[in-house]
Amino acid sequence: MNKIRIAVAGASGRMSRMLVESILKAPDTALVAAFEQPDSPFIGKDAGELVGLPCGVAISNDVAAGVAQADCLIDFTRPEDTLHHLELARTAGCGMVIGTTGFSADGKAAIAAAAEHIPVVFAPNMAVGMNAVFKLLDVAARILNEGYDVEIIEAHHRLKVDAPSGTALRMGEVVADALGRDLDACAIYGREGVTGERDGQTIGFSTIRGGDIVGDHTVLFAGIGERIEITHKSGSRMPYAAGSLRAARFIAPRKSGLFDMQDVLGLK
Repeated sequence: MNKIRIAVAGASGRMSRMLVESILKAPDTALVAAFEQPDSPFIGKDAGELVGLPCGVAISNDVAAGVAQADCLIDFTRPEDTLHHLELARTAGCGMVIGTTGFSADGKAAIAAAAEHIPVVFAPNMAVGMNAVFKLLDVAARILNEGYDVEIIEAHHRLKVDAPSGTALRMGEVVADALGRDLDACAIYGREGVTGERDGQTIGFSTIRGGDIVGDHTVLFAGIGERIEITHKSGSRMPYAAGSLRAARFIAPRKSGLFDMQDVLGLK
């Protein structure tokens, strides 16, 4: 069996360590490269040693050389780094699984353009359970389309740098699409002072940052006399790693195209 050759960006990060461990333990995947910033103290170290599984793959800052020998690059870093890696992957003909969030409209356009040449799975959340929640939200919003106010509450660890989370924004997009609304026009990201009565078309977002919360997301449909809450809580990063490997398997036979986890899971 030919294993899927995978490279991992930001190899010393918490998410990337989970990816490395999952890749090394899976029977059909092989870690062929791992990257870090040039000034990282982890350069030259065995990527597997960070998770207690020495594998002989040294962490490097040579992304171009790494993607040249990989079938897929999995990237959970930051938008500016991911876009740089994306261009190198496109040149090398290496597919990408992108779990990075916080992209601007221009960044998303660059991803779509690259996907004309290589296969890309770009999703705000790779966890299979969360993608089931996206599907449930679409159904719920269509049923609860009158008389219910929508609020989205998300919580993450103190080190997360973007807000709201990409997952929360995707929840908002799913609900807005189901209700026939434009999220850019109806989203409210903060309230303070005398705000006046709530506009029934509004989709509100609340953000919590603290401690080591991996990721909690709730969509609240608040009606008169009842509330419906759809919640997903992550206890570890393993679900994101497992979903990322499913995405890598999905794009392995493909030459190009832009996909998300709904495509990977056959939910479209």
